[in-house]
Amino acid sequence: MVGALLFVHGAGGFVDDAELAHGLADALGLDLRMPELSDTAMGFEDWAEPVRRHLDRLGPEDSVIAHSFGASILVRVLAEHHRPWPVRATLLAMPDWTPRGWDVADYAFTGPEPEADLALLHCGDDDVVPVSHLALNSTVLPSARVIEFPTGGHQFDGMIDAIAAAWT
Repeated sequence: MVGALLFVHGAGGFVDDAELAHGLADALGLDLRMPELSDTAMGFEDWAEPVRRHLDRLGPEDSVIAHSFGASILVRVLAEHHRPWPVRATLLAMPDWTPRGWDVADYAFTGPEPEADLALLHCGDDDVVPVSHLALNSTVLPSARVIEFPTGGHQFDGMIDAIAAAWT
């Protein structure tokens, strides 16, 4: 039985993130599930509720990867602790929304740390979410594996194999 990969795209990124999502699903040998989330209703609950529904459909063999704004939503949903969701998630280019980062309280993650095996991945040349956000996020997620790639930009261009290798 092949597992599934739930990929939570970034803000307005359903089309922009499709190549990354499909490439990762192929590299990991997983069936892709990538729901299209709103690019107009952007409150936390506007995204969290559909993410919860999709997480509820996953089994223990399934995995989750989220990019940028989607990673910000996913980490807060995983921290809710009240559902038996997958125990492994990768957060790509996740912004820090606390006052130390972009200072938007509705999206800020301040804990508790999710009971999941988390990995934080970021590219040093990301021109959308500064790589400094990686260090900020690692302080509130001290158990997460932290990987900084020197290049790849915000979309992790050319990094699918490196992300897949970091996954194992």
